[in-house]
Amino acid sequence: MAGRPRSEPTRRPGSEPRSGGRRPQAKGRGGVPRRTSRTLPRGNREAQEKAIVEAAERVFAGAGFGGATMAEIAKAAGLPKPNLHYYFGSKRSLYRAVLERTLREWLEPTDCIVPAAQPREALEGYIRGKMRLSFTCPYASRVWANELLHGAPELRATLVRTLRPLVRRKAAVIDRWIAEGRMAKVDSKHLFFTIWAATQTYADFAVQICAVLGLEEFDPAVQERATEHVVGLILRGCGLAGGRPGRRK
Repeated sequence: MAGRPRSEPTRRPGSEPRSGGRRPQAKGRGGVPRRTSRTLPRGNREAQEKAIVEAAERVFAGAGFGGATMAEIAKAAGLPKPNLHYYFGSKRSLYRAVLERTLREWLEPTDCIVPAAQPREALEGYIRGKMRLSFTCPYASRVWANELLHGAPELRATLVRTLRPLVRRKAAVIDRWIAEGRMAKVDSKHLFFTIWAATQTYADFAVQICAVLGLEEFDPAVQERATEHVVGLILRGCGLAGGRPGRRK
């Protein structure tokens, strides 16, 4: 009768067998060493991801999802193409990352719309935040608009799951302000649509606006003038430009 096989030596959890003092490196396809998150310091990793997403915004804005290539995005980012696949896996994943970052940045200014806030200050802060993003991140807005114009194949679930409940919550705050006589009666949900249209046009249709104004691009003076116009127009419509809010006939 054969004797029992000798058991493997017990290792402590997390320990690795020694091999010349180094742990064996994980292999990817074809035996090529696979990079891990330890390959780059965290600061470098975040910087590269940011550079890739910002380059992707520009390329997707110009070529659309179908026309954009990972090679073009890598060139725009000034990084090797394998870096894009390492961080995002595929063009579709990178495209979704661009859309998700855009939504996060657009939703952040709504934080000021809370019941205890002053309606004028809250709405003005939100409008100014959206105008600032239209001027500083126009490519992100164009990618978003192009996605919607094509039926939102990647965004539809996000619009229902994230944007719809947020607008409902913030609209409820505005309805409360109206009920308290703190601002004029408006349709709270359509107020958001109006703000989006008035602010995002400076990103999505910048070429048209600059052509009409005889400009090559928006300079700081034009940005300020446009912002004050949009803020004043919407606040007046909400009865918040002066006098007693909620008393307009």
